[in-house]
Amino acid sequence: MKLGVLLPTFRDNPDDAFAVAHEAEQAGLDGVFAFDHLWPMGSPERPALAPFPILAAISSRCPSLYLGPLVARVGLVGTEKLVEQFETLLALAPGRVIAALGTGDKLSEAEQLAYDLGYPSASVRREFLRDAIVALSPTMEVWCGAGSKETDQLARDLGVVINLWGKETSVVRDVARSGTVSWAGPFNENTAQTLDELEEVGVTWAVASAPLRIDQLEEWRRAH
Repeated sequence: MKLGVLLPTFRDNPDDAFAVAHEAEQAGLDGVFAFDHLWPMGSPERPALAPFPILAAISSRCPSLYLGPLVARVGLVGTEKLVEQFETLLALAPGRVIAALGTGDKLSEAEQLAYDLGYPSASVRREFLRDAIVALSPTMEVWCGAGSKETDQLARDLGVVINLWGKETSVVRDVARSGTVSWAGPFNENTAQTLDELEEVGVTWAVASAPLRIDQLEEWRRAH
């Protein structure tokens, strides 16, 4: 099971994100990921750095790490532009890009409306998602953020990874029965136990969000 971390990008500058990426690489972890939000969830007064420029900058600073947004929402930019962003990142980091995609949900609706980006229906957003998956899956690994039954079935029909956020091991096990899964979210106090359980049910990637304990991830990696 590969290990990754979510970068601290709800900042005014990228210094903390660069520092965490460097620490993750030095610890022997596999990848770093960045949120794709216009502001931290529920906090429109706070800053948020765009994921693709941060990941592009890290691609040369940390040449061993996989890179990806978690997840890139298909409604923020047009599908063609979204695909171009991933292809540009892939040109900078050949073989090291994960195209993690999602449709967004009610929690992120306010961001799009605030910037006059519109908020299409769920069925329309799934069509955007389908188009992006079809365009990107021939050249890079694609993850689809778990959502409605229709979204999850789309991911399975197209043969891409379903990414689960913060779900209990029992839920992860059920989803893994139908295909490949990755997992992201905050760890509980017993990081090693959580990682053991995720590996046991077949998770391919475990991506830790704040509060980060890279030392605990490193310890688990060394033991496995």
